[in-house]
Amino acid sequence: MHSAFRLAAKPRSVIMQPTTQCLPMDCTYCYLPFRKVKHLMPAAVAEAVAAAVNPWAADDPAFEVVWHGGEPLATGREHLAALMAPFKGVQHSVQTNAALVDDAWCEFLLEHGVHVGVSIDGPADMNTHRITLAGHPGFRVTMRGIERLRHRGIPYSAIAVVSDPDPDDAARFYEFFAELGVTTLGVNVEEKEGVNTGSKVADPVRATEFWAALADAWRGNPVMRLREVQRVVNFAGAVLQGHETAPLPASSLWDPLPTVAYDGGVVMLSPELAGFTDLRFGDFTTGNVLKDGLDVLVAEAEKRTPWITEFWDGVDACRATCPTFAFCGGAHPANRYFEHGGRMDGTRTSYCTTSKIALLEGVTRHVRTYRP
Repeated sequence: MHSAFRLAAKPRSVIMQPTTQCLPMDCTYCYLPFRKVKHLMPAAVAEAVAAAVNPWAADDPAFEVVWHGGEPLATGREHLAALMAPFKGVQHSVQTNAALVDDAWCEFLLEHGVHVGVSIDGPADMNTHRITLAGHPGFRVTMRGIERLRHRGIPYSAIAVVSDPDPDDAARFYEFFAELGVTTLGVNVEEKEGVNTGSKVADPVRATEFWAALADAWRGNPVMRLREVQRVVNFAGAVLQGHETAPLPASSLWDPLPTVAYDGGVVMLSPELAGFTDLRFGDFTTGNVLKDGLDVLVAEAEKRTPWITEFWDGVDACRATCPTFAFCGGAHPANRYFEHGGRMDGTRTSYCTTSKIALLEGVTRHVRTYRP
């Protein structure tokens, strides 16, 4: 029997979907259902979200508003500025394919103090799943935008999707990003979710070797933060220090991580569920900010959202059966849903095996190899 109220009372960030359009990209692994349609978020939605976010940000200077879930720059500078305007005291971030970045966008990013994350999967031969709507390779247009960011001195992080975690490619993959000068690299092994139903599940042994090789490359040239390695380091530190400085994932309250879709609908915990519907769970939303305040939706999420109750049952099943639970804390909702036939109470997923278990084993293998 699961305990009630596992969500934190306040989020640390909110994800905003200013548009569903992914212009000019049409990545083969994209999970978004409306990426070719330009739905735009009305200013009224941003104003409603800001009414709750601004008091949270007053208590948390690191509070982040992340513009994501489409290509935020496809929104247009004038409209994106109008959506950002109601927010006070927050850190704005955009996750972009960088294809639309030009000098005018650089001015916008600098003027609004926006943190930039670029989506690129590595060198050209590792970036083949990122294609344009016209069917052309997207590497050149993304690199063109990156060069504009670098020319203007705008720091940026990167998120890479790895469809084939080949350990033989890990060093070259890492050095590509090191040479680009990214501040932080996040690595996502391709997942089967949303409209991406044809992805091939990576071999866990191969994935473990990839993570070990990637940790080796980072140790040899630690010029940037490697997000996944840092997660393992933080976990190890929490264990060694008796949870005093950082709680274990399994013992922490879950960040509600509200995702606000373009129409104001709010999906908790799992941005990947936005835009989908289910016979049992409807559209997965807890409510709409145009009707109820985001603070109310967060506070009442577990009472208002039936799928979250089923999800907690799945987390409890993971706790009872998985030896890696202390590190993982439980499979994510979207992975459970799309891999377990629409159920939220299933346990292990391919994301668990390739991006949690294999990650922990791979980095641990690296540490054992290089320990003094």
